[in-house]
Amino acid sequence: MSSTTENHTARHNGIRTVGEPAIVRWLLTAVAMAFLALFLALPLAAVFSQAFEKGWQTYLAALKEPDTLAAVKLTLLTAAVAVPFNLAFGVVASWAIAKFSFPGKNLLITLIDLPFSVSPVISGLIYVLIFGRQGWLGPWLEAHDLKIIFAVPGIILATVFVTFPFIARELIPLMESQGKDEEEAAIVLGASGLQTFFRVTLPNIRWGIIYGVILCNARAMGEFGAVSVVSGHIRGMTNTVPLQVEILYNEYNYTAAFAVASLLALLALVTLVVKSVAEWNVRRQMKSQERG
Repeated sequence: MSSTTENHTARHNGIRTVGEPAIVRWLLTAVAMAFLALFLALPLAAVFSQAFEKGWQTYLAALKEPDTLAAVKLTLLTAAVAVPFNLAFGVVASWAIAKFSFPGKNLLITLIDLPFSVSPVISGLIYVLIFGRQGWLGPWLEAHDLKIIFAVPGIILATVFVTFPFIARELIPLMESQGKDEEEAAIVLGASGLQTFFRVTLPNIRWGIIYGVILCNARAMGEFGAVSVVSGHIRGMTNTVPLQVEILYNEYNYTAAFAVASLLALLALVTLVVKSVAEWNVRRQMKSQERG
């Protein structure tokens, strides 16, 4: 028997010896599937069953309510502003952190992680203390007829704060794993900084960007705590979709509440699908770079 065959046999036997028994694997899989069914599939089924309990006409009528349409428009507007802002910040910050050394680098990384450690409600209160009528800038804003709190700008600011780590945190490890070799080679060949970024760096991180944007967008549309503090719950003006769901539910309008909530559930399902595709492509890209 050749050494190659012996090594293959040893590895094969080692895997079978070290691996867990089949019953343990099946048991762990069953437990995982039970948790998924209990905490994911069952709540989703409940949302959609309640939303369509009185038929399609009632479901569509609930979504066509003026206050609900206004909440959807405001949610889309908030995401349309917050996501591009966080995309620009995330790409610039991750490029600087992964490719350069500079004073304050660790501080920047810490600040990026700050929204993960601060309650969204606390972040909303901070904006109230700064921009509210009794806040630091409140008298100046009121004198110039500028309204931040209980208005759309405050909702956008709160959403930007709670979502800005998502894209940066996805890109930093990806760009660090890629190293600087390709960028340095492009610069040696005469490429400018912008040419290097758009022709070398950006194509290498495109799936990481998609992955981060999807997570950022889902959080922006589903944010409740910070937005609830700064919105004022003004019907048709400062209510986003999550706040509209709360109002309908508190008014015992359960069918309409679950109908609006189904929009967020659909967003979650789409996010999971796109996230899985993007994550798979990121892993494949990183493996191919490691082999290279």
